[in-house]
Amino acid sequence: MKTMVVGASKGLGKALIEGLGESGDTLIGVSRTRPEHLQHKAGVEVQWIEANLAKPAQAAQVIAEAIADTGLDTLVYNLGIWEEFAFDPAYNFLADGDEQIEAIVTCNITSTLLLIKRLLPMLLKSKNPRIILTGSTSGLPQSGRPEVAFGASKFALRGIADALREGYRQQRLAVTCLNLGYLNTEDPLSTPREQAEQRDEGHSIPVHDVVQVVRMTLSLSSASFVKDITLPAILDERF
Repeated sequence: MKTMVVGASKGLGKALIEGLGESGDTLIGVSRTRPEHLQHKAGVEVQWIEANLAKPAQAAQVIAEAIADTGLDTLVYNLGIWEEFAFDPAYNFLADGDEQIEAIVTCNITSTLLLIKRLLPMLLKSKNPRIILTGSTSGLPQSGRPEVAFGASKFALRGIADALREGYRQQRLAVTCLNLGYLNTEDPLSTPREQAEQRDEGHSIPVHDVVQVVRMTLSLSSASFVKDITLPAILDERF
């Protein structure tokens, strides 16, 4: 299986590179620069594409050309940015600069659309084509969050997923949206999960759990798919 993880240099993306795949599989990381000290499972080949998705059209072309001859089975789009004061009591939509809002829309929506458009012809050649979009509980109705641009971009991901399913259902394209709550990205996959789950005392999710959910999704046959998964922290009172 050939799986691409976009936004793979740190946090959840890096954990996905380190935790996905079986012997003989290929993982393709995408980020502006390749991270140092990258670990991965034995027998898994890791390739890297350096691309800046803040420039969507240019990056999508670079990425598509890099895999044109090798094909692709799964795209995990994990890239996303948010407001400077997001998830902080100091957040105020009226104080957000226009350039910041444009950057969020460009990175979280435009780059997603253009990259999927470039890669879809290759994905549809796979026997089991899949797209996994890292969304957020901020993209759910009545999420309880006030971040306007970030929330709108995560709502957009769910719309992208719905439209792709309908447009390519006969080609068996499986599209999953992961609606994630607050993540613990301070503890990497190398940290024992029993230790990572103690951080924030139940108010954030270890990356280990998200990797496990993605592994489950990728293990399914071509006869079924996971439409949406909402994964909040156990003590998140919004859910």
